[in-house]
Amino acid sequence: MNSAAQATAEPVGGTEAVSSRSGRIQRRLLSTAGLILFAYVLTHLLNHALGLISLAAQEEGRQWFLLIWRNAVGTTVLYGALLVHVTLALSRLYQRRSLKMSGWEAAQLLLGLTIPLLLIEHILGTRLAHELFDLTDNYFYVELVVWKLAPMLGVMQVAMLLIAWLHGCIGLHFWLRIKPWYPRAAPLLYAGALLVPLLAILGFVQGGREIARLAAEYPDRLALAMKAVNFPGQSAVESIGQLLVAFRYAFVAILAAILLARIIRAQIERRRGLVRVSYPGGRSVQMPPGLTLLEISRAAGIPHASVCGGRGRCSTCRVRVNSGLDDQPLPSPAEIRVLQRVGAPPGVRLACQLRPVGNLSVTPLLPPTATARDAYGRPRHLEGEERVIAILFADLRAFTKFAERKLPYDVVFVLNRYFSAMGNAIERSGGKVDKFIGDGVMALFGIDDDPGSACRSALRAARAMAEQLGELNRTLAHDLPEPLRIGIGIHVGPAIVGEMGYARAIALTAIGDAVNIASRLESITKDYQAELVISEEVARFAGVGNEGFERHQIMVRGRQEPLAILVIANALAMPERTPGHLG
Repeated sequence: MNSAAQATAEPVGGTEAVSSRSGRIQRRLLSTAGLILFAYVLTHLLNHALGLISLAAQEEGRQWFLLIWRNAVGTTVLYGALLVHVTLALSRLYQRRSLKMSGWEAAQLLLGLTIPLLLIEHILGTRLAHELFDLTDNYFYVELVVWKLAPMLGVMQVAMLLIAWLHGCIGLHFWLRIKPWYPRAAPLLYAGALLVPLLAILGFVQGGREIARLAAEYPDRLALAMKAVNFPGQSAVESIGQLLVAFRYAFVAILAAILLARIIRAQIERRRGLVRVSYPGGRSVQMPPGLTLLEISRAAGIPHASVCGGRGRCSTCRVRVNSGLDDQPLPSPAEIRVLQRVGAPPGVRLACQLRPVGNLSVTPLLPPTATARDAYGRPRHLEGEERVIAILFADLRAFTKFAERKLPYDVVFVLNRYFSAMGNAIERSGGKVDKFIGDGVMALFGIDDDPGSACRSALRAARAMAEQLGELNRTLAHDLPEPLRIGIGIHVGPAIVGEMGYARAIALTAIGDAVNIASRLESITKDYQAELVISEEVARFAGVGNEGFERHQIMVRGRQEPLAILVIANALAMPERTPGHLG
């Protein structure tokens, strides 16, 4: 059983399926709770921003804010979401087998762990004080405390809101960035992410300045206002302080216990044996079982794409399992859906979902720099597949001698004009320029078509290139000591086609014996003093007869049988239109 398609035909059971379902439920709960908390922080910040109007406007906005959040339903939803989010976040911290992660993930984790330590003081000083000591925790009370009585507390509360906001924005970014519409909406969302906290801070500061002015101008009224909100006494403040210290110690103790439990678990797992994972380039690593393949890559310092952060949504971490797949757990229904969405071929798995229990060899299918656009299905030839295509090589004759007698600027100018003319001729004929090599060009035909159409397109391209070269020679007659000449070779055959390269130097290309033969045909145009040499197979597929062309047989390295070729002195001799496929 080695494919997502096969796995759909069988029930997924056992501990792996239970674990997968549990993880999926946890992720959904975590996301739902996070969205609720983000909505709370957003409405809280917008309420702060009303301070730019007046303290009274802030208080009016607070009434609407309380209408949403300070009732039986709102309170249950809010604090339930907070409890679920923190509990699941700590649980996932323990479940992670490796703490190596991307910078954004690390930032979100550290920010998330900081929030409870800062947030508890605000909760105890407002909501708990309201419930226990009948405090009216309005904006007058909050602004007075943080701007007049305890300014450092105000700094901490602003920092807490910014940290919570940034933590939520990172989470939303991870969630939304694989959505097709997100790139278009990102600038607007980014502007909102900057404006909301900025306006909130300005409103909060403006409210504090208003309180400071009132305190200076009306000290007696300030005392009456403090009495009206039932400002907590010394004993109440001490009780709140004790609860604050106890909570922070407890939270730090929980974190320490989780880290200690991770160390103990790692030691136990190592005693059970190690799993060997082999990567391209001869590199292999050994890790204890239980880690996902993505975690193994990260722990070993091997760059591995993962746009969604290992949540099993983007598919950019997918790998081809070269060996050992039969010994691994079957994919979960969720993993199967993602693989089917991108049209993954047999033997492909998501690295963030596969937890190896035996040795295996893998090849990552996307570069570490993969982006969200790679999270959707692409033509299979981009992933890599064998196809029968036509390959064209072309090269300028005696151009090195020309370059030796010209200034670098002139050489670049002529080459760019030549590349532009050849590229246009190839693309108009239905081909794809693979690469420019020195003063040569390689092009592919039939990536999305049948071999007959590919060969006909390649022959049309050869004729068009000859026409374009003639036009270029006429245009540059005063700059060229002699007309530019070209040699073109075309062959058809099976080749491995796919996106290959590294980082930004990734492009669609082809490799294989057919490519080498096409290159060889281009080189022997010099021997025959011809403009075009094609294999007889190209003519057969294109439906072009042999009449009028020299036919030869040559030996090509790697082939036991001789290769029949047709030598065409002038590529313009090729018909503009060729008949259909004959063979």
